[in-house]
Amino acid sequence: MHKAVIFDIGGVVMRSPFIAIAAYERKLGLPPNYINCSIIGQGPNGCWQKFERGEIELLTFYEAFGRDLSDTMNGNIWYKAYCTRKDLKCPPLPETLSVDGRELFGAMMREAAQYDRHIRHAILRLKAAGQHKLIALTNNFAKIDIPPEELQFLGWEHGATPNQLRELFDDFCDSSQLGMRKPEQGFYLLACERNGIKPSEAIFLDDIGANLKTAKDLGMDTIRESFFHSALRGLVHHF
Repeated sequence: MHKAVIFDIGGVVMRSPFIAIAAYERKLGLPPNYINCSIIGQGPNGCWQKFERGEIELLTFYEAFGRDLSDTMNGNIWYKAYCTRKDLKCPPLPETLSVDGRELFGAMMREAAQYDRHIRHAILRLKAAGQHKLIALTNNFAKIDIPPEELQFLGWEHGATPNQLRELFDDFCDSSQLGMRKPEQGFYLLACERNGIKPSEAIFLDDIGANLKTAKDLGMDTIRESFFHSALRGLVHHF
């Protein structure tokens, strides 16, 4: 029996920051998913990963983010490997690249500040029914000290995680505050421990395959959300 529903935030409850990444790729003439391949390719010690664990500050992150994503030598290697895995013909790749870390991250955060109203409505219905714990499990940035002049630029006038977002959930597990991030198994297990459930007693919604794989490996039922209505249909099916 399911006792909890665990939600990713960006790409499920809120709009996906990948929308802004895709727009930035088009602006620079990059092939689809090039930037995301570079973010993932950096591994656990990449600046994005460190930022989500609350290990570096915002202005340091901006500089490192731009520098990491401008590295075409590694970026092209990672993208070619991605094309091979997906059985895609590799398009021409950039010889040089200049990514503005602040510009890109700002666009991502402003995009992700908008609710998916259908998912929000489903959460409110589950909350009103009171039969399941509602848990957020998010790679996020709440612990980071944000200079006041950056808050409006990022769309964070009410903080990286506004109270109205946190109040949708019984527990809000933030990677930057807990020092772990998806898809690390410990992050999922800590969320379960904090809420007195077993992984097999939870349903997990996310829009990223690697995050869903960890959940499934731990025994959770999973629903992949591609924004809009697919997760809502899944919730209706399960409950």
